[in-house]
Amino acid sequence: MNYIYVAAFTANVISFIAATSLTWTSPILSKLKNETDTPFSSPLSEDEASWVSSLLPLGAVFGPFVYGFLADWIGRKLSLMICGVPFLLSYLALAFGKAPWIYYAARFLIGTSVGGVFTVIPMYVGEIAQDSNRGALGSSMNCFLCTGLLFSYAVGPYVSILVFNLILAVFPVIFLVLFFLLAPESPHFYAIKERNADAKTALHKIRSGGNEVIEEELNEMHAKIKEDGHANFFDIFRSKGLTKAFFISVGLIAFQQFSGINVVLFFAQILFEQAGTTLEPEICSIIIGCTQFITSFVTPLVVDRLGRKILLLISAVGMAISEFPLGLYSYLKDDNKDVSSISFLPILCLIGYIITYNSAFGPLPWAMMGELFPANVKSSASAVTSAFCWFLGFLITKYFQSISDSIGMGPSFWIFASCCVVAIPFSFLYVIETKGKSLKEIQTILSS
Repeated sequence: MNYIYVAAFTANVISFIAATSLTWTSPILSKLKNETDTPFSSPLSEDEASWVSSLLPLGAVFGPFVYGFLADWIGRKLSLMICGVPFLLSYLALAFGKAPWIYYAARFLIGTSVGGVFTVIPMYVGEIAQDSNRGALGSSMNCFLCTGLLFSYAVGPYVSILVFNLILAVFPVIFLVLFFLLAPESPHFYAIKERNADAKTALHKIRSGGNEVIEEELNEMHAKIKEDGHANFFDIFRSKGLTKAFFISVGLIAFQQFSGINVVLFFAQILFEQAGTTLEPEICSIIIGCTQFITSFVTPLVVDRLGRKILLLISAVGMAISEFPLGLYSYLKDDNKDVSSISFLPILCLIGYIITYNSAFGPLPWAMMGELFPANVKSSASAVTSAFCWFLGFLITKYFQSISDSIGMGPSFWIFASCCVVAIPFSFLYVIETKGKSLKEIQTILSS
């Protein structure tokens, strides 16, 4: 097997870890608010629970800047290894913590690492990938994310808070050992630092070609780095192509968040409890997690054949179609209408939403972020884009419950669905197709 897949696999173990933290709240919040299960002197209030949920995306606002800087300074590999340490420490704190402030601090600290993961992984994988497999490798991150999401849904409800967090603390240790032993540094990082021997060694490890092929790729890499020159974040707005790349990246991330994904991930079990479905809420959450897991493998298989744009369009249409009837169900239920005959609708709609979200708007904004920017601005552009993503995630997670209490769950989902509708013309008119194109060709298209 080509060693590039080993490197991408071991790097993405930390994506799995990050995902467990995203759905951690779904089984745990109800326990923290339960007098029997909570480790605190009294159950969490609704306001305290909202902080436990929202401090992760708030921490993730700052993580991209820290780890983006480290990625440029000490390398992609070492940055990701440092990223794994807060996960380990925080899960231990969550296992043994007896006060809400410990949970606040741990969730914020986890958030900084989550922000780092979503910044550095697309950068690392995008740089070790080849033109022929960059789409598949870039979107493979979503497979690991969905596996982690399912893990929390499937294990969290059935073990204690202590045991669950101790189990989760094992995975950062596994990642640190595997990634240290098996994954090389990005050859592109070595080339930027003019460490040519190291760059050549790393390329030999992840490429199947001989010396001539390696030399040719390394020469192309150096030529592109020289052509790009040195730049900072503000240089993005001095170039037509980079400005367009930035707004495509930010736009895709915004539509991803305003599709309501963090509400589904963070509050899945609570959503099903409020919806009053006939199935147990824990089972509904596991079904959603299984759907995410199974469909996460579709995009890596088809993205380099069908392209990015068509998948984004299908995804936006599908999410809108799924959320409008979900909003209608919630509206009718809140209006005290008899919805027993359509009690299957919430789980059906959310399955449809997850399938279509996973087909593009889940993985592709992150994969394309690694494609759209040249190396000289990639870390700063990725950091700002990721921070923007998690700032939106914080606002939606923190205030969703109060907004839905004010206007109703139904209108809240209609807002999300309307955002998905707006994503359709954005994807069609503004997003460029990057399928099968080199990083240099992508920059040429953006600048034209």
